[in-house]
Amino acid sequence: MKANANEIKFFKNRSIIKFEGADFLGEIGIDGRVFKALTLARISVGVISQQAVENGLSILVHEDDSEKAVTCLIEEFAPERKSGKVSQIYSINNVSVIGFVADDLNKILSELARNNVFPLLLNQNSSEKRINIVVTSSQDEKTKNIIESEIFKKPKTVHLAIIGHGNVGKTLIEQVLHSSEEIKRRKNIHLKVVAVANSRKIAFNKKGFDNTWSDEVFASEKSSNVEELINFSKENQLENLIVVDNTASVDFVKNYQALAENGFDLVSSNKIFNTLPIEEYRKLRYTLNKNNKRYLYETNVGAGLPLIDTIKLLHLSGENITRIKGVFSGTLSYVFNNFSLRDDKFSTIVNEALEKGFTEPDPREDLSGNDVARKLLILARELDLINEFSDINIQNLVPEALLSVSKQEFLSRLEELDEEYDKIKKNQEPNYVLRYVGDLHGDLQKEKGELDVKLISVPATSALGQLKGSDSIFEIYTESYGENPIVIMGAGAGAKVTARGVFGDILRLSETK
Repeated sequence: MKANANEIKFFKNRSIIKFEGADFLGEIGIDGRVFKALTLARISVGVISQQAVENGLSILVHEDDSEKAVTCLIEEFAPERKSGKVSQIYSINNVSVIGFVADDLNKILSELARNNVFPLLLNQNSSEKRINIVVTSSQDEKTKNIIESEIFKKPKTVHLAIIGHGNVGKTLIEQVLHSSEEIKRRKNIHLKVVAVANSRKIAFNKKGFDNTWSDEVFASEKSSNVEELINFSKENQLENLIVVDNTASVDFVKNYQALAENGFDLVSSNKIFNTLPIEEYRKLRYTLNKNNKRYLYETNVGAGLPLIDTIKLLHLSGENITRIKGVFSGTLSYVFNNFSLRDDKFSTIVNEALEKGFTEPDPREDLSGNDVARKLLILARELDLINEFSDINIQNLVPEALLSVSKQEFLSRLEELDEEYDKIKKNQEPNYVLRYVGDLHGDLQKEKGELDVKLISVPATSALGQLKGSDSIFEIYTESYGENPIVIMGAGAGAKVTARGVFGDILRLSETK
């Protein structure tokens, strides 16, 4: 696009006078009478949009003149109003006009729509490529910023709201702050963290937080709720909004719908939404599509591994995926990789994983298999299957007697698991190892697939058997590849890995905004 800085004009405090008629067909001089009446009333007029003569006119005036303009037009067209030829004469106040020169109006309109900005009026002089856009005053600064970014190639500002600043959230904020200048230089994108929240309170900074962000959150007196965030974004006319959910909160995912409706794209490492009942899952997808918003969640299954993107690409290209199998949990990968190779007791390995921060504070969250089950269900739904969580066959690794006791008691009785798992380990075939796997199989062309989460024994020389450390592995079987699966393997856990995956989703959204 070609434009000069002096070609953008910005006028606030304007009103639109709407002059409408049911049927002006064949009438001559209607528009002339409108302008004559307003000129005699000493009202400066700017025509922004002239509809077909039979429908009416939209005229721009200063808001101080709007009431007088409506009155004089009502007087001028009293006979036509009485006969019904003129149906309505009214004003729309609190609007602003932005005038500019651009070659590609469609691109600008697309960017505005993506930010929930829909011009009230648009007038284009095709020969001069000059465009006038009228928007509400509550969106004028945001509109101006978007237009300037498009026609002058100024850095696109992307405003981030980070929800949850535990291990992943804190690491993500540090990564964004550390990389922001380099991203601005290389990508022409200015990432600004303008909101940070935990379960109790939320802090805002329109200019963008710096390394003192945690102090500002600590000092904030605003309670943490989505209404505060939505109001902040509207009051400050923030464009290119992304909310990032780094929590494991069942409650926060209930806000996704409202956020999408209010101009936010979504990035989430929180697996809960994608495993809610299928009706809620589909309702959000409909809302996202309706509002031209996107929802990325690559880290839901493979942390920093490009798993969901790969499956989406295969599925959308028409490739028939026949099975997805693998070790989905970095925690249980670490536990069974070590338990299979070492002489230590099962409880020793679990305690070691807990001390290293690989498990949840209560290891039963990992040992229950629910986390693996959620990941498997997410992949099933990427294939348009309508499975529910209740369809999954889950082998819980925790004895029933220890399911309902306190965390402290469970940890103190962890050795009660040793005898059972020692027996499982010894009863394997020679050169076999234990792996806790998720397996999506069956006829995946039907409405539902078969989902199993269980402990299995595999040859130590197999792809699953050669897994090391806390890595995850995913085998994707397709009709084209036959018995040779696509294998994606790598770090499946850790705050840095997950935060980097979330950061990748943020950049993908930012580049396509």
